[in-house]
Amino acid sequence: MVIAESLVYTIEEAGKLLSLGRSGAYEAARRGDIPVLRIGRRWLVPRVALDKMLAGAGKDAEAAG
Repeated sequence: MVIAESLVYTIEEAGKLLSLGRSGAYEAARRGDIPVLRIGRRWLVPRVALDKMLAGAGKDAEAAG
């Protein structure tokens, strides 16, 4: 399975990319820490939104330090 080329990730795949376990990834998605797109009962994480979130996190750290 090549998840790096997908347009969307499952919560579990996004969690693995972020070094989170399954329950931690779902909890982060519920809190809004991971950007999700809900289609019916499925929760998907758009790759572009995840990339933007991670890029923004780096900028926040630079501004604080």
